[in-house]
Amino acid sequence: MIEAVQTVLRKYAVFSGRASRSEYWWWILFVVIVSIVSQIIDGAVVAPALGFQAFEEGAGQPLSMLVSLALLLPGLGVAVRRLHDIDHSGWWFLLILVPIVGFLILLYWFVQPGTKGDNQYGEAPLQYAS
Repeated sequence: MIEAVQTVLRKYAVFSGRASRSEYWWWILFVVIVSIVSQIIDGAVVAPALGFQAFEEGAGQPLSMLVSLALLLPGLGVAVRRLHDIDHSGWWFLLILVPIVGFLILLYWFVQPGTKGDNQYGEAPLQYAS
């Protein structure tokens, strides 16, 4: 997990190349964990410091918003590179804008194994280079 997260953060805004299935899903797990932790800190520490009740609705979540903003570009980058790994253009990520159906199509693609060997988007990730 640490190696996958480091790779994604090292390629902070890189939209070229390929990302393996494991790299993508380890990144997703990392984002979920960091988001939950930042929301807990917002509710238990930041909100009371700003004069709100702990976990009060409408208290705002400044830490969670900053974390989400910081993880947005690397998340987009790894999603595009994951699409490249299955030999699809990164523009297909715009399917996420289609309610429900777009999400389901992308989810299906993201769980598919990547193309073996090199493709038009670059060399295969190390897990399945031929």
